[in-house]
Amino acid sequence: MNNSKQSTDITASELIRGRLNGVIPEVAIILGSGLGPLVEAVENPNTISYKDLPGFPQPSVEGHAGSLILGQINGIEVLILQGRSHYYENGNATGMLTVIETIKELGCSQLLLTNAAGSLNKAAGPGSIMLITDHINYSGMSPLIGARGNDRFVDLTDAYDPAIRTELAKTAKDISIELHEGVYMWFSGPNFETPAEIRAAAILGADAVGMSTVPEVILARRANLKTAAMSIITNYGAGMSDIALTHEQTMRNAKTAAQSLITLVSCYLKNLGKSDD
Repeated sequence: MNNSKQSTDITASELIRGRLNGVIPEVAIILGSGLGPLVEAVENPNTISYKDLPGFPQPSVEGHAGSLILGQINGIEVLILQGRSHYYENGNATGMLTVIETIKELGCSQLLLTNAAGSLNKAAGPGSIMLITDHINYSGMSPLIGARGNDRFVDLTDAYDPAIRTELAKTAKDISIELHEGVYMWFSGPNFETPAEIRAAAILGADAVGMSTVPEVILARRANLKTAAMSIITNYGAGMSDIALTHEQTMRNAKTAAQSLITLVSCYLKNLGKSDD
C-alpha cells in the first residue's frame, strides 16, 4: 500500500469505515503500556496497523503495538487503540489529535483511556487499579496550543464523565475488584519524577503520576466525547520505595493488573449492553 498516496486520497476515518461495513463502534478504548492483552477479549477482531492510517502516530515505546482493532466485547462494538503518542517522544502534545478526531467521526459514544502510573497512595500499590476522578497538568502543555476558534477554550469540569465513573465503580464492586479512585498528575517524561516532585505532587492533591492521557482527555472533551480513564499502578512514586524505577518494572507490574482490568472492562461493557436493550 502506498501510504503517501493514501494520505492524500483517503482519511483515517474513511479507511476504517470501509472495514466496519456500516457498523458504528460504541466504545473506543486506548490502551496504555503493558495492557495489550485486553485485545485478546475482542471477538471477531479486524486489525489495522497505524502505519496504514493517515495521521496516526507511530509508537516508539515498548508495550505500544501501533494497531487499531475493530470487533466486539460482550456484544458491544468496540474500537481498540493499541498504542498512543506521548509528549516525550517528540515534544508535541498534539500527537493524538487525528486519533481523537477519528474516534469522534466514526460515531463512538464514549472513550475509555487506560495508562500505567506511579502511585502516591500506599494503599494503592503495584498491581492495583485507580479510576481517575480528575487531573493536574503539571507539564503546562496543551494539545490545543496554537488551535484556532472558540472551541479551544475547553471546560474541563467533569472531564472524567461522572456517569461512566459511577458505572465502572459499581461494576468493580459487583465483581469484587478493588478499584481505587484519585487524581492523576501528568508529567512530561520520559525521565521518572524526582522524590521532591513526588512530595510536591502529593501536596497538590495527586494520587498517581504518569506521562500520558491528559492531552487525550483535553482533545476528547473538545470533541464532546464522554470520557473516563483508569490507571494500572505499576510502582510507587520516587522516594516511596527502595526499588529503582524502570520501564521494565512498569511492563512487569502492568501484567499483574491487566487481567483485573480486562475483567472490569468486559463486565462494564456487558452491563452497557444491557442498558442499551
